[in-house]
Amino acid sequence: MLSQVKNIFLYITTISLLLLGYIYYNNKQFNDNPLSQEIVERINQKNHHLKKLIYQKYGLSVNIPIKISSKIKDNLFGLAVYDNGNIKIILNKNRFQESEEYMIDYVLPHEYAHALMFVLKDFPNTNGGHTKKWQQICLNLEGKKCDRFVKHNDIVMGKIGFIY
Repeated sequence: MLSQVKNIFLYITTISLLLLGYIYYNNKQFNDNPLSQEIVERINQKNHHLKKLIYQKYGLSVNIPIKISSKIKDNLFGLAVYDNGNIKIILNKNRFQESEEYMIDYVLPHEYAHALMFVLKDFPNTNGGHTKKWQQICLNLEGKKCDRFVKHNDIVMGKIGFIY
């Protein structure tokens, strides 16, 4: 009996170590390489769609660069930056490993709404820039959950396929 327990323990330990090695390898590969061409293309398609929506809804032609960076804080999914009249959107590369769909379908419209507020010269300090006007812009850009900041449950639930 003791021999069987010992064998089961060794088997579970070996499988766990192999799994940890696999996860470490995948993380290293992701961190050491740029986003895949497929993801970049999906970002570009969404970018094009958002620019089209901005033109249709607001009559504005915008060209807001999107940068992918692994150098922004891990707790940020993305941010819109206004610097001396220059506007850009920065997306956290590391968060793409958690959920590409969330970054493209939720975060990008969210940040585009902030960027459009900058274009409109509206710089609210209340609620982290998440005003009613920002919320309406986000919804007009087909943003999802434009009423709040990112919640990690959204990503988890999205991965397992539940609609709530």
